[in-house]
Amino acid sequence: MSPRSARLARLSRSVTFSACHRLHSKSLSDEENLKLFGKCNNPNGHGHNYKGRKVISTLARGIDPVSGMVMNLTDLKEYMQEAILEPLDHKNLDKDVPYFSEVVSTTENVAVFIWDSLQKLLPQGILYKVQVHETEQNVVVYKGEETIVK
Repeated sequence: MSPRSARLARLSRSVTFSACHRLHSKSLSDEENLKLFGKCNNPNGHGHNYKGRKVISTLARGIDPVSGMVMNLTDLKEYMQEAILEPLDHKNLDKDVPYFSEVVSTTENVAVFIWDSLQKLLPQGILYKVQVHETEQNVVVYKGEETIVK
């Protein structure tokens, strides 16, 4: 490979945030919600430190031959601050984040929210995946897939 050819690399950065939420679907009765979500359906909500919520954003792109970087980490830090920490950290997801007024605030949907928020800020096509660690045992990975065929 010539020195001028860009090699593909993946760059990841993590942030942590704390938030509370209630798993509750407006499409279900109170009894159905309790059966489906159990203690996570507590009317007063429950909280997480996302890694307690740890979020890892991974970018994929050719290494710039001049800078030697996929992206300047300072820029990525600022994008993640705006897309993740400002709207989510120390918030009640269901009450403080308009997106979750109509969408159940599962970790899966938190990952989609973060993906969509980062996509608006990052150069087109660079975002590879978003990982949201709800706990040490529970991790959601989202790569921008919008639908699946059932």
